[in-house]
Amino acid sequence: MTVRLFAMTSGRLTGPLANLMEGGEGEVDLPIPCYLIEHPKGRVVFDTGMHPDCQSDPAGRYGPRIAQTFRFHYKPGDEVTAKLEAIDRDPAKIDIVINSHLHFDHVGGNALLPNATVMIQRREWQAGFDPDMAAARGFTRKDFDLGHKVVQLDGEHDVFGDGRVVCLPTHGHTPGHQSLKVCLEGREIVLAADACYFCRTLTERRLPPRAHDHEQMRQSLDRLAALQAGGATIFVGHDAEFWKTVPQAPTEIT
Repeated sequence: MTVRLFAMTSGRLTGPLANLMEGGEGEVDLPIPCYLIEHPKGRVVFDTGMHPDCQSDPAGRYGPRIAQTFRFHYKPGDEVTAKLEAIDRDPAKIDIVINSHLHFDHVGGNALLPNATVMIQRREWQAGFDPDMAAARGFTRKDFDLGHKVVQLDGEHDVFGDGRVVCLPTHGHTPGHQSLKVCLEGREIVLAADACYFCRTLTERRLPPRAHDHEQMRQSLDRLAALQAGGATIFVGHDAEFWKTVPQAPTEIT
């Protein structure tokens, strides 16, 4: 059975590197990736990018801290739905949304895919509904409490039962962060999301200062490194130089 993978950057942010890497200096450009995975049994979007409100009034949606931390480069046509429509995929026919975690730049587009079933780690979902944890981790309930059917996962999960699309727990950045392994013909790709912001995160192990659990994040990086050593390609979360090398939809990743 053929599995197809498409990458789509859905706008970008600019912000201080020090927030994302210990000892970082200056500002860094942060592409916001979403992915379409097509499997014979269904269409999956992994992470959905930002909510359209971020195009005009991010402070109004998320408060001043986010708007002061990041500059938003996000315009009409950058939404996940527009990216799907540009390659002739109907957003209403996306079967599954898999969210790596509940931060605004990974879950904000869920509102645009109302017919999908959401798959997320149980511990992440529960953290999103705990007021203290949500406040501490920067989760905004209106991004994800939208009436979707939700499947809460406990650890590794084989989405279609054939080993081709597998959710991998990579906790640490947030309580229940997960990555996604996609097995193409002759190639294994791991969509790391924020378990690994940059290529340097994996090689230098310089973690974000405000990660939820640094020890768990180190263990998740160890897992990603082991997968890489075994031949997998790691697609890191927000590395602008890495993303210059990634084919964008409609070009398929092979």
